[in-house]
Amino acid sequence: MDTATLPSTLMLTLLLSVGLFFFIRASTKDRTEVAQLVSEQDEATLMSQLREYFRARSYRVAAVDPEQNQVIFEGNVRPSWFLAIFLTVLAAVGILCLSLVLSQLFPSLSVFFLGMVLLSPLSGIFYWKKAEKLEKVSLKVEATQSESPSSSTITVTAHRDELIELKRVLKLKSS
Repeated sequence: MDTATLPSTLMLTLLLSVGLFFFIRASTKDRTEVAQLVSEQDEATLMSQLREYFRARSYRVAAVDPEQNQVIFEGNVRPSWFLAIFLTVLAAVGILCLSLVLSQLFPSLSVFFLGMVLLSPLSGIFYWKKAEKLEKVSLKVEATQSESPSSSTITVTAHRDELIELKRVLKLKSS
């Protein structure tokens, strides 16, 4: 193989490995967002629907502030088997690619480099330990002063996937 090809291939493989490392690390990143949602229902009806929604999603009421009309729900978020396996496979492929390039550069250490693939389950374990956490959802419901007397505005602080699902299930609109 050309002498300039191996170092450039190594450099590209190392850059891809860095990207893979940060992708695995980002799999456990907190993605909490604040959103203001609008509903066509009054506060009492909407609050009962929200309680039922979060109860069905295995959240429990952690705190209630009646003065500010705010409720905080807590729920344990479980890690995804699919994502743990997917990250392990990605890590195995990435380490295998790096091992093959390093084996071409240093043939005497090829067994060691190929053995590094056995480290790939560490990425799934890393995800599994970091992804399981206590998730908090904060809701503040207010009546909207608009043309519709029964509309309400909800300020929600939650994980972005939870916000998407909440909007979809309760047919809420962003304000």
